Amino acid sequence: MSFLSRNEARQFAEAWLPAWSGNDPERLAGFYSEDAFYLDPGVPQGIAGKPALLAYFRKLLAYNPDWVWSQIEGIPLEDGFLNKWRADIPVGAKTLQIVGVCFVQLDAAGKIRRNEVYFDRSELLAEIARQRGG
Repeated sequence: MSFLSRNEARQFAEAWLPAWSGNDPERLAGFYSEDAFYLDPGVPQGIAGKPALLAYFRKLLAYNPDWVWSQIEGIPLEDGFLNKWRADIPVGAKTLQIVGVCFVQLDAAGKIRRNEVYFDRSELLAEIARQRGG
């Protein structure tokens, strides 16, 4: 059992979170282990394994190529950290600022083996519907 320091969590997030922007799913998937488990509100049942995760990242990043993720705070946990984050998500002409948290657990090689993302996406879904005229 090991704990990342706040500084180590910040350094990891500074390298990892920019990979969520720019529609480069292979770069993002490079931060995850081969047997990684991932979930977010869009896939609450989760995704297991890097091939399935890469397929999901390809769709997600293609749909959101210009969003920008940044860390607000990293709170050390066993083998990882709780990442409090902010995402600036363009939806049409408007950019939403969404705050959430994710649990990040690393393997011995420093790859993400578990990443669970939690946030209220109601504002995001409402804005997407409004942009589509719904």
